[in-house]
Amino acid sequence: MYFRVFTVFFTPFTYVSADIEMADVKEQRICIKFCFKLNKTASETHQMLKEAFGEQALSEARTFEWFKHFKDGRESVEDDKLPGRPSTCTTPEMIAEVCEVVLEDRLSMMFVLTLDCHMGHVNTF
Repeated sequence: MYFRVFTVFFTPFTYVSADIEMADVKEQRICIKFCFKLNKTASETHQMLKEAFGEQALSEARTFEWFKHFKDGRESVEDDKLPGRPSTCTTPEMIAEVCEVVLEDRLSMMFVLTLDCHMGHVNTF
């Protein structure tokens, strides 16, 4: 039996299924902004999105939400920055640091990685 798993990404204004790529979401937000500037209604805008993007179109709720943002004066179609700690684990500097640590002392790799990279735990096989 085949089960399809849907992952949901959270952004400040949008819930997006993994089936809709973020580039498509940004493109649709641009379309919403364009329709708003042409004085289309949110309902008309959503209908056009459904015609243009089919099943990949944003939901009616998300369309109305972004339409309201533009009505309230928002200009950007980008997601707002989320508060909190920045992601530092995937920077080129951190990757190079981890590789250096691993190559220096492979026997104590797990312990060193856990401490030096501030990770809670390391899974090994």
